[in-house]
Amino acid sequence: MSLSRRTLITAAAVGGTMAALGMPVGHAEQRVLGAGEFQSLAARGYNRRFLAQPAKIYAPTSAEEVRRAVAQAVGEDSRIAARSGGHCFDDFVDNAQTRSIIDLGRLNAVFWDEDHGAFSVDAGADIGTVYHALHRWGVTVPGGICLGVGMGGHVSGGGYGPLSRRFGLVADHLAGVELVTVDADGTAKVVVATKDGPDHDLWWAHTGGGGGNFGVVTRFLLRSPDSDGSDPAHALPKPPGSMLNARLILPITTEDSFVRLLGNYLGFFERHSAPGNEFAGLYAPLMIRTTGTGAAEMLILLDAETPDARARFDEFVDAVSDGVFPPGILTPVTQLSYPDTLAQVYYAKGVNTTRVKVKAAYLRKAYSPEQLRIFYRYITDLGFLGESQLEFLPFGGAINAVTAGATAMPARDSFMKMMIHASWRLPFDDDRYLRWARAMYRDVHADTGGVPVPNEAYGGSYINYPDPDLADPEWNTSGLPWHAFYYGDNYRRLLRVKAAADPGNVFQHRLSIGRPDW
Repeated sequence: MSLSRRTLITAAAVGGTMAALGMPVGHAEQRVLGAGEFQSLAARGYNRRFLAQPAKIYAPTSAEEVRRAVAQAVGEDSRIAARSGGHCFDDFVDNAQTRSIIDLGRLNAVFWDEDHGAFSVDAGADIGTVYHALHRWGVTVPGGICLGVGMGGHVSGGGYGPLSRRFGLVADHLAGVELVTVDADGTAKVVVATKDGPDHDLWWAHTGGGGGNFGVVTRFLLRSPDSDGSDPAHALPKPPGSMLNARLILPITTEDSFVRLLGNYLGFFERHSAPGNEFAGLYAPLMIRTTGTGAAEMLILLDAETPDARARFDEFVDAVSDGVFPPGILTPVTQLSYPDTLAQVYYAKGVNTTRVKVKAAYLRKAYSPEQLRIFYRYITDLGFLGESQLEFLPFGGAINAVTAGATAMPARDSFMKMMIHASWRLPFDDDRYLRWARAMYRDVHADTGGVPVPNEAYGGSYINYPDPDLADPEWNTSGLPWHAFYYGDNYRRLLRVKAAADPGNVFQHRLSIGRPDW
């Protein structure tokens, strides 16, 4: 890509407006940019609690342009943050320290890279774009259900979604990563780190080590471990030809019915968490809203090519519904092609308008009835009616076929993710909702210091659901450092990679590799 298309957007006022400075080779050129356009890029983050006030926003269209943007920011001693899809739950990009945002939204190409024998996926491409592009070759990746999420952070944190129980994490199909790093002397350079070639450790760090730690990722090279890279039609998993889907609506009226439902649900997935189990093609996230009664809704997705698929579908519904009163309402079960499932069932791209706090845990064993009763008391608190919810997201299957150290993300023996997703709209409610989410999490995990300490019951947490409270001794009284929840024993290796790739600690955020154990 020619440098003449590089765009630097800066907050410097020009005639009462913001200016965008195009810098083509050989001469300087300026065009006037409205303040609203600059602000829309600055405010592209998911969580309305946070808003960056950058001095500059770079909008590169190539790796070389990213390199030049990083070099300029480093030369100006301007704190850098890279934004891909903008879906980070916390303030890793949107905080007062960020002075230069590198917005990767224009880096969104997906193509077959003959040189590397892998699919090249730009870090700024969103998941929906990737699914659509890969379908031309009849392949897919086991990525997320939210189509607007950007690949940059998603893959770096592991990458998980409805097909992961069958095909593993997106990071399990990462053959290489291209990124811009900064040497000790401040020199920015483009590096390609691959699984089987140069900079192996830097490749490994991007298989779940989290975004924003080692440099600015510009693209990923995706190829499954069992592919030799000679044929794009066999380089990544084949998606299901079609999928069964329905929604199970469960009007929970009592604490006992809540405990029964969650006990059934967690018990089912705990029993069916092994790689290759007969329900590996099943994905059924459970969402329980703060409606005053704990009303639950479950999306059920099942690979229609599963042997006896409809019987398996019904078996699952019966197992979850057993003894739950009043009984749930199952919407008509429909069968859609994979592309139609993406278009009609996966969550459409959109802009979040709420303020958010998330807290998460991996489960190795189901929560006890006593813990479920704690959840019920919080989720039915009439003071928090609205858009908040308690979520359970099935894990395990093929994810658990990989050893804990093979990738940077060590959670390879869990069967479920739990997430508290507090959501509200007014700034003056911040403290109230934050206390609610934090207290719920603390009370449920009271026996382990208010946090899901990795042990026989818990597997820690997921860096793509970041929670700085794990680094706060007020809310984490376990004595275990924050990084033990996200990286376990892999953290020591990540520290070594950080020291080599980013010796000047140019890339940092509230939970970045190498930060103190606050």
